[in-house]
Amino acid sequence: MLPLAACSSDGESSGPAGGSSSSSAGSAPSPSPTPTVDPATYRHALTGTLGPLDSALRAVDRAHEGGSLNKALDTAATKADTAAMTLQSLATPDNAITGNSQLASALRQLGQDLKSARGTGGRCATSPRVELGTARGPQSVKEAGRALTALGYDASLRLPRTEQAKHRRLGNGAFVRDGSRGGLGRLTVRNGTGSDAVVTLTRGTRTAFSLYVRTGSNATVRSVNSGSYTVYFTTGEDWNSAKGSFTRQCSFEKFDDTANFRTVRVAGGTQYTVLTFTLNKVIGGNASTSTVPPGDFPS
Repeated sequence: MLPLAACSSDGESSGPAGGSSSSSAGSAPSPSPTPTVDPATYRHALTGTLGPLDSALRAVDRAHEGGSLNKALDTAATKADTAAMTLQSLATPDNAITGNSQLASALRQLGQDLKSARGTGGRCATSPRVELGTARGPQSVKEAGRALTALGYDASLRLPRTEQAKHRRLGNGAFVRDGSRGGLGRLTVRNGTGSDAVVTLTRGTRTAFSLYVRTGSNATVRSVNSGSYTVYFTTGEDWNSAKGSFTRQCSFEKFDDTANFRTVRVAGGTQYTVLTFTLNKVIGGNASTSTVPPGDFPS
């Protein structure tokens, strides 16, 4: 195959011996360099973007648990989402492009975490501060903020205080609540579940007593009065005595059959009822249970 050669349409050749020649196409102008973003301008915009969020986060830090804290969390979540969107549209100096993008992403995650941390206000309600303590968003915001601050762009935020998850327990067999007991009945509770439990016996709408039974343990109540009782039990982690409930992984149940205690005199002595309730499923067990709405569980 012969090599391709360029040729002119009028047959004239150009070369060093042919004199000067001109080109019909002019040379393209060199592109002007893209102007860089003024760091001071970006720094001012960053401060203005993060300011409202910082104020909202400080309000979360000051708020008391309950409705006040939930309202503050909602406000801060909205501010975090707004700040993330604003950062995405900011003109950014070359050395801050990566950090700005990371901070925007971290703020979106923070907004989601703040919403998820809201307390339900009901039983088995984990503190929002505990939820935030295990969330990824706050840590990501810290890391992204440090990176930008190290480059001279202050991105520090006052993140709300958090709390570590607690693991409060009562002693096995401790009474959470104890009424008047003067009978001879005896109740033994076996807790083969994977969590601590509180067993509550009621007569009508009145609680007779509540007993704390640790996981893998048995506990016995003596001197149970004669009568028919409904047997409730709740299991979970971290017993909050002030609220009378576990704070994590809760379940609320009751035995479908009542516990009937009798103390009667017979020839030669007295007969009384001895009952055993096992909270976990066992082979050959004859007691069924039903789930109870948390609000219907006796306090």
